[in-house]
Amino acid sequence: MYNYSKKLLVVLISTNLFACSAMYTADSPPSQNISTAPAISNAAKTDPAVAQQMQTIASQQGITSYGAKLTLEQIMADPDWIGRQPLSSYWGDDNQTVYYQRKEKGSPLKHLWRLDSALAKNTEVTSNRDEQDSDHASMVALNQLQSESYANRVSNRSRTQTAWVFEGNIFIKNVATEQVRQLTQDGEVLRNIQFLNDGRLAYQRINSIYSLDPTTGFSQKLASWQFAEAPEPNTAPADYIAEQQIDLINYVAKKRHDRELRFKQQQALSKQNTSLAPDAFYFDEKDELVQSSVSPDGKWLVLATTKSQEDRSDEDLMPAYIGEDGRIDRKEVRQRVADAKSVNHQLWLLDLTTHKKYPLSYQTLPGYNEDVLADVKRENAQAKGETYQTNRLPRDIVVMTDWYWSQGAIQWHSDAGQVAVMLEAWDNKDRWLATIDLKQHKLVNQHRLHDDAWVNYQFNSFGWLNNTEQLYYLSEESGYAHLYRKPLNAKATALTSGHFEVDNLTLSHNDQYMYFKANQKHPGIYEVYRVTLDTGEIEALTDLNGMTDYALSPNESKLLLTHSSLTMPPELYLQDAEPNAQVIRLTHTISPEFLALKLAAPDIVPVESSHTAQPIFSRVYNPVNTQNKSDEKRRAVIFNHGAGYLQNAHLGWSGYFREFMFHNMLAQQGYVVMDMDYRASAGYGRDWRTAIYRHMGKPEIDDLRDGVNWLVENANVDRERIGTYGGSYGGFMTFMALFTQADLFQSGAALRPVSDWAHYNHGYTSNILNMPDVDPIAYERSSPIYFAQGLQKPLLINAPMVDSNVFFQDTVRLVQRLIELEKQNFETAIYPVESHGFIQPSSWLDEYRRIYKLFETTL
Repeated sequence: MYNYSKKLLVVLISTNLFACSAMYTADSPPSQNISTAPAISNAAKTDPAVAQQMQTIASQQGITSYGAKLTLEQIMADPDWIGRQPLSSYWGDDNQTVYYQRKEKGSPLKHLWRLDSALAKNTEVTSNRDEQDSDHASMVALNQLQSESYANRVSNRSRTQTAWVFEGNIFIKNVATEQVRQLTQDGEVLRNIQFLNDGRLAYQRINSIYSLDPTTGFSQKLASWQFAEAPEPNTAPADYIAEQQIDLINYVAKKRHDRELRFKQQQALSKQNTSLAPDAFYFDEKDELVQSSVSPDGKWLVLATTKSQEDRSDEDLMPAYIGEDGRIDRKEVRQRVADAKSVNHQLWLLDLTTHKKYPLSYQTLPGYNEDVLADVKRENAQAKGETYQTNRLPRDIVVMTDWYWSQGAIQWHSDAGQVAVMLEAWDNKDRWLATIDLKQHKLVNQHRLHDDAWVNYQFNSFGWLNNTEQLYYLSEESGYAHLYRKPLNAKATALTSGHFEVDNLTLSHNDQYMYFKANQKHPGIYEVYRVTLDTGEIEALTDLNGMTDYALSPNESKLLLTHSSLTMPPELYLQDAEPNAQVIRLTHTISPEFLALKLAAPDIVPVESSHTAQPIFSRVYNPVNTQNKSDEKRRAVIFNHGAGYLQNAHLGWSGYFREFMFHNMLAQQGYVVMDMDYRASAGYGRDWRTAIYRHMGKPEIDDLRDGVNWLVENANVDRERIGTYGGSYGGFMTFMALFTQADLFQSGAALRPVSDWAHYNHGYTSNILNMPDVDPIAYERSSPIYFAQGLQKPLLINAPMVDSNVFFQDTVRLVQRLIELEKQNFETAIYPVESHGFIQPSSWLDEYRRIYKLFETTL
């Protein structure tokens, strides 16, 4: 069993932000300058040594109370007042310059900034600058962007040159001399730029692959493909009359003969004259391209194609009532999961030397024709009084799509002799990592990951070691996402293991290390690590106790860190890529106004679960400096984060920063606020993620009940004075809590909520509930609209009207259902100009005024 008591040594960021900010200098690490204080959990209290350590840290650092009184007007204002934090940071080729995006104050525009990390290292910075992060940060001029906006650059094998695309034009750089040359100026849409092994660049433009010699400027079409019938000199006679016309009329016969002569001459010219572009490859006219990848030697091309089909119908429309012309606009939106049709991708291997193409069969993949949903189909058939017979038909299989990828599903080894492809079943139950036998023109399975629930749409990174023909990949097969290494003809070896998640892989050039991000020491703390591939030794490179992302410098000597804490938004830091190295803060973008608030950090509490051995990690905001008498029971609110598969009880800055401040405001007024990483949340392994399979809204609400019990038993909360709220998935949870466990909360607010999963999208929903026509049982027991009769307590529904994610219709249908059920204890607020993520401060303010009023009047 996992020893959670050891993991409860949680170091939290102190609330004394204003004082800590003044202590920050450009050459001082966050671990030395952010005062720290632990969240003292019940489990930690049982260990005297742990308790003593926590008390010592607390006495040394000073745990402060809440600062200035918060108001909804300030919390919901344009977030520019908090500061405009660095975004999308990356290294310069010189291993010294750091680039990042930063929003312009009061504007939607973002600008590219550069910062000299070497100069910043030796300069003290003690105050925030509104338009300048430090003395050594400057905005990149518009006329210089083409030379410095290269976050997605590629390198040649020797790493002496880099290349990138800027506004459709190709640029190349000599790393040693820093000379940048523009190779094209046509502004065309380019994709998949890469260096070939002979120094040429290759890229895709529409349905063609081109090469470009940087030295000579010579451009060559390597391959092209068309979805059409291959050209013929003459079409066959359509009927008897056409046949007779050719036989009887010499003029017609001669025209056809001459056309065939010219066609054959052109074919001969194409074969014998190498100055011509190669002929196109032809595919079924009803197909379309999914993905392509050319080999580093330019001799092979792997294509994935699929049958063309509409991904929405003409009826998938959404009215927008507030437009510039005063009329109703009709916006096209996605299709519903109930309308989605099965998709299959066909893989092709194209030999560019012989101009031959080979279809790649999936029959070599284990389980390609397993009826993995047989039990589900049988259960649904029995519910209808029918029977189901298992079938062994081939499953639909597609190239893998990972929601967090920056890579593609087709990866070539640098020597061009091997290529790997990651595939997934359309039913979401299998993932395959396969190589392609270039001689036999077939797939060779290397790894199969099967999940009875669904294969995660995260943790699918894979690739080749640089110097040997061995694969590496992430897999959840152990129950957590871990790193594996696999020779082509041998079993895989786990390089990491344990109750933590590994992601964000970076392989060193010499294959010595794999760098990664993981929550090894606590589920809510993400640090940077590296593992030695030969020995499996893991080293922690950072120890910042928060949320830390990284980018390894091109020469692999330094780490560019993006670090945040519970109460401090992300800033950039610099560290040598070695354990225990000094950490240097590079940016200071947080505003003095925000720092002056002295917001309190929530405790991270492991709430005991009634259903699993794992606790439910939760943020808890406790009242401080209120007039509440010790014997008076408190009010409480439980916030439900969105997305389902998201982690919010971590020790970094939350994307829910408005909610974070709102919860601080409630705590200032005597509320206790809890924010739970209920089952389905990210960061806690496969079983936690898939606990909601085929029954959304049951495990999560059971976890909320454990949260309520914890509040009553540990935070002096009145069980009859607890409310709940959340948006998107959190709004769905509010529905399910009030509809299915009516005793749990006294009121609830559902924001942009899902009411019927059959109306949501395919990519997300089919993972968890399968398809509606296959598994209606799962949809009907997971959708709030089927349980609306259970509403007994006050309900607020806040719905944006131009929501392209969760349609406004979800709210409309549920409201009509509540009306027909003659429910009187609900209210609905609509937001005519907002989509799923609100933009206008006035909308945010109105929404949270209503939420606050609900809790003030019902709790």
